[in-house]
Amino acid sequence: MLRIALPNKGRLADEARALFAEAGLGVRALGDRALTASLGGEFQALFVRAQDVAEFVADGAADAGVTGWDLVAESDRALVTLLDLEFGRCRLVVASHEDSGIMSLDDIVDHRIATVFPRLTRNYFASLGRPVSIVPVSGAAEVAPHLGIADVIVDLVSTGSTLKTNGLRELATVLESTARLIAPARRAALDDLVTALDSVVRGRGKRYLMANVPRTVLERVTAVLPGLNGPTVTNILNGHDMVAVHAVVPADGIYRTIAALKALGAEGILVTRIERLLP
Repeated sequence: MLRIALPNKGRLADEARALFAEAGLGVRALGDRALTASLGGEFQALFVRAQDVAEFVADGAADAGVTGWDLVAESDRALVTLLDLEFGRCRLVVASHEDSGIMSLDDIVDHRIATVFPRLTRNYFASLGRPVSIVPVSGAAEVAPHLGIADVIVDLVSTGSTLKTNGLRELATVLESTARLIAPARRAALDDLVTALDSVVRGRGKRYLMANVPRTVLERVTAVLPGLNGPTVTNILNGHDMVAVHAVVPADGIYRTIAALKALGAEGILVTRIERLLP
């Protein structure tokens, strides 16, 4: 049974479990604190810290794993991304205190930089040709400028609100990150797992729409419902001048789509969620 390293707590852990459950690989554990569990009877889950997932996979303790791209990049291990899972979205940024006088990257020369990501930070400033001193911290890097530990920080942000709350100014983005399914460069056969998870990821944020429309407006309907390869059109028994159209559409604009179809004379509009979507 192939082993999949999953984060043991936090937002990444919750979203990873939800994704696997939607793919039919729900966690079956003996207890909340179990270190291992069955994933739908197909794989074995190993619950470890998110920052340790890359090491477990690279060292062969797990055949694949789920963790943030920021942690994979910091590990600098020989790993490949099998799938972008599209959750846990964040950015690794350079930030300075608003009163520091550091207004841009050009002002950073021989400064101390506090970060949980020393390797990425060192490489980033080396690529800019800027000599800096790295101050590794284990967490809460945003407090470093207030304590005089460092002049600048490199830390993760999602909305940037934490930086503003702590009087910090964002200067540049080092890296953008999402959760990834990772494996060693020489990996075991995981194609079925990738397909199962990818089908759930593709279906998120989309809806399946069906409607009956007048045959005379089909060309205009195609502009409203481009779908993956254009809408599917079928005849309706005793439908006379009406035909049925089916399409996958973005969920965030569904109310505009429905309004546009109604304006074209559409009837019997049905919108459903998509559990899985395979190309």
